[in-house]
Amino acid sequence: MKRGAWLFILPILLLHIFTILVPALVGIYFSLTDWSGFGPATFIGLENYRTLFEDPGFLQALRNNFKWLVFFATVPFSIALTAAFLLSQVKRGGFAYRIAYFVPYVLPAVVIGSLWKFILNPDSGITSILSNLGIPGFEKALLGQPSTALLTIAFVDNWHYWGFLATILLVALQSVSPELYEAAKIDGANLRQQFRHVTIPGIRPTLVFMFMITSIWSFLVFEYVWVMSQGGPAGSTEVMATYLFKAAFREFSAGLAAAAGLTMTVFAGTIIGVFLVLRKRGWEI
Repeated sequence: MKRGAWLFILPILLLHIFTILVPALVGIYFSLTDWSGFGPATFIGLENYRTLFEDPGFLQALRNNFKWLVFFATVPFSIALTAAFLLSQVKRGGFAYRIAYFVPYVLPAVVIGSLWKFILNPDSGITSILSNLGIPGFEKALLGQPSTALLTIAFVDNWHYWGFLATILLVALQSVSPELYEAAKIDGANLRQQFRHVTIPGIRPTLVFMFMITSIWSFLVFEYVWVMSQGGPAGSTEVMATYLFKAAFREFSAGLAAAAGLTMTVFAGTIIGVFLVLRKRGWEI
């Protein structure tokens, strides 16, 4: 029986080895070399990592990734959880609302980023109209100011993401037994108390899992930043992925790019490790 099971597992295991493990090992090797992407590579040890953490540009990118993490650990979850809870109370037309929430998520990131970049254009977009109406704060391009650029891109990504998150949380909400709510009502619990003592415990596994996935994505974000600002202005929206892309394809420093990629992987993997440790210690995840 065990031998038969291994025969079924072996092809997938080999596929994972060749598509994940081998490229990872190759990436680790090249992160320890001075390599342009062409020709021979020269082994330089940990020099690329020293260069990374002494580079103000990379440190700024790392800080921006953490800012992204804080934003997406709070804003989308607050909106999505509220929307999912309210939608769970809707008896008619709920399916139409779910479709409306989910549509932005299925659109390509390049399309959404380009669309919002046009909308936010101070010469022809909505910001131009608002500025002409005399509304303060829209005289300058939101994407052109270091103080607002990163938050603006995060807002666009949130516009794309929160509906998907709300849909997932709605499914989790619908799995909570109605009998628990009835019992809470009998005990005199109001809507807020039901939400706190029945809803949240009932959807905790889904909530924690989506929080983990969102946290990982926060360290891998690339598309919206690249399409809308390419890391500008003055590096104010640079993230690790755009730093990596520029190192590889503009500066032709593939070794440095490999080191940046491995650093991204370590941060994302650390999040997974934390959740696994918490689960092992008895947390309901």
